[in-house]
Amino acid sequence: MRDLIISDIHANLEGLEAVVAAARGGYDRVVCCGDLVGYGADPNAVVDWVRAHAAVVIRGNHDKVAAGLDSMEDFNPLARQAAVWTADTLTAENRAWVRGLERGPVVVDGAYAVVHGSPRDEDEYVTEGGEVRAAMEAATEQLTFFGHTHVQGGFQLKQRQVITIGPPFLDETEYTFALSPDYRYLVNPGSAGQPRDGDWRVGAAIYDTGAKTVRLLRVSYDLETAQRKIREAGLPPLLADRLARGY
Repeated sequence: MRDLIISDIHANLEGLEAVVAAARGGYDRVVCCGDLVGYGADPNAVVDWVRAHAAVVIRGNHDKVAAGLDSMEDFNPLARQAAVWTADTLTAENRAWVRGLERGPVVVDGAYAVVHGSPRDEDEYVTEGGEVRAAMEAATEQLTFFGHTHVQGGFQLKQRQVITIGPPFLDETEYTFALSPDYRYLVNPGSAGQPRDGDWRVGAAIYDTGAKTVRLLRVSYDLETAQRKIREAGLPPLLADRLARGY
């Protein structure tokens, strides 16, 4: 089984369509690590696509806020403005569907787990050091896919030694690595809608459960259209500007 792992789409329809097109023919099903909405201008179109195509979906923090499950008090002013707009824009049907999303961790076919933030806390940012070790030690599976940071790549752990897994270089479109039985893994497929690692291209991953290989994809997309939609929707212009910078 080959699973297309996506995360942090953030209502960027152009980004989502680009990663799906790049992966076409190379996967059997779709698994989503959350944050379908927030920031971008197409929350309903993205939710509609995920509802129709994803086999496994968990919630992210922006999904919880948009569905009225959590407050916005921890959001910065930019995120708060986008969250208010998103909550008002989602259809009643889509809002109810988002509200019903599972929280992670969810184990997929006994092969790996998916979380939004961390195996310890769905809203935790896992970026380095002790928090990586703690997250891996809390994981129930050898491999866990996570999102939330919008930074593609991840970590492998052996005997408390953490080794960083990097994304493709700026002149590359993919990077593949095989899992070793001696390591535990936390892998971020990258953001399909708002990367924050200095590369404006959107990201995703394909996990081959039989071969135990992970392929990280980095894909150019119709950035100008995504930016124009944000501005025309009346969302903060910085949300459009930041897409070009990958932060």
